[in-house]
Amino acid sequence: MGKKSILFFLCIAFLSITTAQIIPQFSQKEMREDMTLLKKIFEANHPSLYWYSTKQHIDSVFNTVYNSLPDTLNEIEFRKKIAYWISEIRCGHTSVRYSKKFTRRLSQVRYPLFPLSIKVWKDSMVVLANRYILDTTLTRGTIITGINNRTNKEVIDSIFHYISTDGFAINHKNQVLSNNFSDWYKWVFGIDSVFTIHYVDSTGKAGFVNIKPLRLTQPHRDSSIKKIPVLYPPVPSRTNPILSRRAQSLLAKRVLLIDSTNKTAVMRLTGFSGGHLKRFFRKSFRSLQQLAITDLVIDLRENGGGKVDNYIKLTKYITDHPFKVGDTVQAISRKFPYGQYIHPSWIYWIAMNIGGRKEKDGTIHYRRYEKHYFQPITKNHFNGHVYLLQGGYSFSAATMFISSLKGQKNVTVVGEETGGGWYGNSAMHVPEIKLPHSNLRVRLPMYRLVIDSTRMKGRGIMPDWEINPSSYAIKKGIDLKMSLIQSEIVSRKQR
Repeated sequence: MGKKSILFFLCIAFLSITTAQIIPQFSQKEMREDMTLLKKIFEANHPSLYWYSTKQHIDSVFNTVYNSLPDTLNEIEFRKKIAYWISEIRCGHTSVRYSKKFTRRLSQVRYPLFPLSIKVWKDSMVVLANRYILDTTLTRGTIITGINNRTNKEVIDSIFHYISTDGFAINHKNQVLSNNFSDWYKWVFGIDSVFTIHYVDSTGKAGFVNIKPLRLTQPHRDSSIKKIPVLYPPVPSRTNPILSRRAQSLLAKRVLLIDSTNKTAVMRLTGFSGGHLKRFFRKSFRSLQQLAITDLVIDLRENGGGKVDNYIKLTKYITDHPFKVGDTVQAISRKFPYGQYIHPSWIYWIAMNIGGRKEKDGTIHYRRYEKHYFQPITKNHFNGHVYLLQGGYSFSAATMFISSLKGQKNVTVVGEETGGGWYGNSAMHVPEIKLPHSNLRVRLPMYRLVIDSTRMKGRGIMPDWEINPSSYAIKKGIDLKMSLIQSEIVSRKQR
């Protein structure tokens, strides 16, 4: 064994000792008590615990995980156990995170990383970036066929067991994994001393190469904690060449780009919360009206949802008919028998008692969203062609927005299947459960929303124009979906 190999294993051993000192450890008794409590809270308050999986199946998976708990586990491994069980509920708003204390500690840990960023869809894996920037083999666009004696399907399926999604809308898992393949791989499989990567290059030739984990000299912040959106490159003005931090923050949430010559605009929304969206919508549609814009693209591919009122506001500017939020907005109960573990339960108790109404079946209904029809806005209403760009990360309120417009004569939905459910989802109010021993945080949706009871249950919204990723487009940096829309706009205007 060479000096470099010995040094690597010494670093791994030191890292293991150092990491073990900062990762909380839990006894079997503590973990079982946390799991039992979590199950009781779900049974008392989760509106869709058995929506996609039977009680027998949920209980069976729970018992399997419960009985597999060893004498001790650290927080990382225990979170995996909880995530495995929770994913079987098939609710994208029900997920587990590390404790706040460990999350802060995690940002200070220096550990080896899987060095490739990878785009995942179906059984395909393609290199997005290689942290070894001098590597000329595994470059952007290279097709990966296997990692460490595991096929693509084995790698993807193994990780998917820990990712929550609405029903069977697998494309959400594809996008979540693509957003941070490196950390997901590390979390599920750990870090080996060498990775054997099987690949197919641009000429179609198959091969394999061994690469080592990347050892960072600076602390690494686990980016699975918070998704960082990719900004459109802002164009500095001559008078203000540097954008303020506030301006950068707003651009990360929403931006409107207008091509006044071709009468086309692109609105990019990475969420329906923050960013003073109502004001942004008002100013944006006023500008579209003043400049006589005929084609509007709304990019929702990074939009994980947010406030329902904001999606309603945007819909009013585009819809040609009155609309309501859903057929059913229903909660099991507005009582919190385990309220001391739900944060902040008192706020949601007040909201559900003010906005909710108990019906004859004993459940709580949010009647405004079930009965009230919202009217289109007449001032600065957009009547031109609208293209809605969606993908696996389009979720929750983003899916509700697309759902309210899909099928309208002047609206075309482009991209891939959404992560959010076409039939409905469980959300509205989403407090957080804090487990007493591990302090793991679990999201708890309070309302089941059925958007339209006549729709197919269990999948996301399918686009009018389905456009899947390709290794060629990734290699060349081509946005296939946006390119098709632009070509269609040009072609239609020339006709």
